[in-house]
Amino acid sequence: MKRVPVSIEDYAGHIMKCLPQGGCLLSTSYNDVLDTMTIGWGTIGVDWSMPILNVYVRESRFTKTLLDKNPQFTVNVPLPGADVRKILGYCGTKSGREVNKFKDLDLHAIKGEKVDAPAILELPLTIECEVIYKQDPKCMSEEIKQRFYSMGDYHTVYTGKIINAYILEEDE
Repeated sequence: MKRVPVSIEDYAGHIMKCLPQGGCLLSTSYNDVLDTMTIGWGTIGVDWSMPILNVYVRESRFTKTLLDKNPQFTVNVPLPGADVRKILGYCGTKSGREVNKFKDLDLHAIKGEKVDAPAILELPLTIECEVIYKQDPKCMSEEIKQRFYSMGDYHTVYTGKIINAYILEEDE
């Protein structure tokens, strides 16, 4: 397996299209326990003179439990033309507390290069991040709380400093 380095700026538009049109996977691990979940909200930008990726994780998600113990994650993005609807659908509806998504979907987890979080071969565009800021969901405006969280189960916003980006390719 090889990693082909990419510039995040070259893929930012593609990532921003993928998020609302089906999603990407957010993956993390802690003590050899892996989890991944579908995300459809996120932002890429520059904060504090660093490239960042903001991700939103509901308080109820198993991924949040792991992310709070290991503040490193990957965002795994499909390449144009890939059909990953089954993967995204399953990872968006099943909990890692109850199922092993990697085993159930035969996903190939590849050890992160600079973070302790997996890359996923089936969604090969990989962004490795370290959490540098976490926003308490109680800080949201009343408008946002009423519009998106009438039942509770808020999102915590994690700001990840982008420390690596690459595309996984199988060796020839």
